[in-house]
Amino acid sequence: MTSTPPQSTASRTELRALVRSQLQALLDQNNLQGAKTLLVPVPPVDIAEAISELPEEQRAIAFRLLSKDEAIEVFEYLDSDIQQDLIAEFKRQEFLDVVDRMSPDDRARLFDELPAKIVRRLLDQLSPEERNATALLLGYKPDTAGRIMTPEYVSLRESWTIEQALEQLRRLANDRETIYYLYVIDDGRYLRGVLSLKDLVLASPDQRIGDVMSRDIISVRTDTDQEEVARIIQRYDFLAVPVVDIEGRLVGIITVDDILDVVQQETTEDIYTLGGVQAGEESYFRTNLFTVARKRVVWLLILLVTNTGTSAVIQSQEDLLEQVVALAAFIPLLIDTGGNVGAQSSTVVIRGLNTDEVEMGRSLRIIQREAVAGLLLGIMLAIVVTLWAFLLQRNWGVAMSVGISLLAISLLASVAGSALPFLFKALKFDPALMSAPFITTVVDVLGVLIYLLVARWILQL
Repeated sequence: MTSTPPQSTASRTELRALVRSQLQALLDQNNLQGAKTLLVPVPPVDIAEAISELPEEQRAIAFRLLSKDEAIEVFEYLDSDIQQDLIAEFKRQEFLDVVDRMSPDDRARLFDELPAKIVRRLLDQLSPEERNATALLLGYKPDTAGRIMTPEYVSLRESWTIEQALEQLRRLANDRETIYYLYVIDDGRYLRGVLSLKDLVLASPDQRIGDVMSRDIISVRTDTDQEEVARIIQRYDFLAVPVVDIEGRLVGIITVDDILDVVQQETTEDIYTLGGVQAGEESYFRTNLFTVARKRVVWLLILLVTNTGTSAVIQSQEDLLEQVVALAAFIPLLIDTGGNVGAQSSTVVIRGLNTDEVEMGRSLRIIQREAVAGLLLGIMLAIVVTLWAFLLQRNWGVAMSVGISLLAISLLASVAGSALPFLFKALKFDPALMSAPFITTVVDVLGVLIYLLVARWILQL
């Protein structure tokens, strides 16, 4: 395929939308040859996106227009639920040809989503080499390095010359995940060194691999959490990282494109969790609505029950509110602002815990820092709100009550927002899932109580 000039993100998005609309129009007209011609110059990842957005009855038709090699690559880019829909449409042999030639890590990811009976039947019908590679990955725990690695890498021996290594590379390159790093092993498959493609090309043909390779190896074990693998690749700017078993034998590699999928997956889970939505195995937007409602209602019910504390506080101060009705108008402003301040503090702390930027041993220092930040925010907000409340009510007593309460609530929210994630982390709970509802409850109940007590003190009621 001839190279094309780089395109901006906007133009690429417009191009993908154009391809999808034209593809659907051609399929509607049953112009299969035109649709096939349309897809020839389109990159596989964009074809996958176009197929994903087609009506279900047209996806299999569009997929069958691809050549076998292109179909394999496109299939790997599709979401797992669309892969399963296509599987149901394929004839058995047609599907086996695609699955057998998938990369082992993508195949293992697909098998994770399929029923166990289907997985066993498919494993039995794969070629022996691919069956062993897939079974190896499925044998490791989910979300670990062993589960997302690929056994398709290029290995060399220390005693080989550069010329021998180049011959090995030419022989294996087409079937390997990446050739930018070459791994040096001994007879027992223990990892002894690593050699970059650049170093290999620049070395003299008669030099030994052992003389030019790097012995300073950074690797991960098969049981290393996938988030830790992502941090290592990010820290060292690797394109791939080797994976060794418990005894130090090289069993696979993890490439940066697989880690990007992990980062997207983990970030999505964190965002769902922060919103009180329990993420499932399926995409949230493709999950059954009743399942969505069942998962989301849990924390909403908890908040509904705990927020009765706010009602109890207001009820206990009915005499004050009856005398100064204007106070009630500012309750939503105060608790909403407090909730926002608490959410800001908890978000930065939870993110820091997830990326290891924040350590449990520094919890007191972080809480103190957020307390000072909350105090400064409270002072700035209190000045503005006090003046605004006076302009609205023409009552300095009410205005001062609102301003002082907002200062205290901002301080409380910052402390709660930064402290609760550390507390839940220490108790082995997920800080993202547990912090939000508890911060909301603390700020709502204590915020209203502080406000009404401050108002009673200032107004002498």
